[in-house]
Amino acid sequence: MASPGYDDIQAGAEIAPRQYQVTRRDLVRYAGASGDFNVIHWNERIAKSVGLPDVIAHGMLTMALAGRFLTEWAGDPGAVTEFGVRFSSPVVVPDDDKGAMVEIAGVVTGKLDGSQVTVDVTARSGDAKVLTRARAVVRLAAGLAQGDDPLEPPAVLAQGDDPLEPS
Repeated sequence: MASPGYDDIQAGAEIAPRQYQVTRRDLVRYAGASGDFNVIHWNERIAKSVGLPDVIAHGMLTMALAGRFLTEWAGDPGAVTEFGVRFSSPVVVPDDDKGAMVEIAGVVTGKLDGSQVTVDVTARSGDAKVLTRARAVVRLAAGLAQGDDPLEPPAVLAQGDDPLEPS
């Protein structure tokens, strides 16, 4: 995925969708990393007894996938400066080798100061929209203005303005 530059992106630009597979193994790993060992994330019998169709992914894992989508797009793991979502449907993770597929896409909705853009994110699993009101502020690489190449000296120096000479 090519990383966009701030100067190259416009409001309305679509971010190509990506798919992320979530398996029961991923849920166990996430539970260990997060400390969230709620049984609905690993025990099918309990999940069904509370009215769920099967074991479900952690909501924060789903949000983390959307964050990963944004940072991969921006090309910088620290690019997301603000991020908020609402969880609208669970990601149901069957006990098979395939698990569940989460598809995430985005649209740039505006440009802000500081080489930042606003992005609306869509996340779906099967026919269900799993995140709503998913919005982020992402810092993109700023393009250099003409003549701002740090490896090139200024084209013209005034006479006596040698930057290497002490003043």
